[in-house]
Amino acid sequence: MSAITVRNLPPAVARAVRDKARKDKLSLNRAIVRLLEEATGEKGGKKVIHHDLDHLAGRWSEKEYQQFMVALREQRQIDPEMWK
Repeated sequence: MSAITVRNLPPAVARAVRDKARKDKLSLNRAIVRLLEEATGEKGGKKVIHHDLDHLAGRWSEKEYQQFMVALREQRQIDPEMWK
């Protein structure tokens, strides 16, 4: 691991990092590493990006959406006989 020096850190940011470290019961260094991992999408050297469902986003027509909602309403109906 390499060391990085950060200069001119705004006091509010320094306070927020110290608060996070205290809240999560982490060393200041570990809190900073965790924040940088989250901010960059890196976790243990592996970048975490999920695109496996991208092809589904924004693909339904209004008609398909309405058909889905009708099917969903049918599935959400409770059969009182089954709960006796």
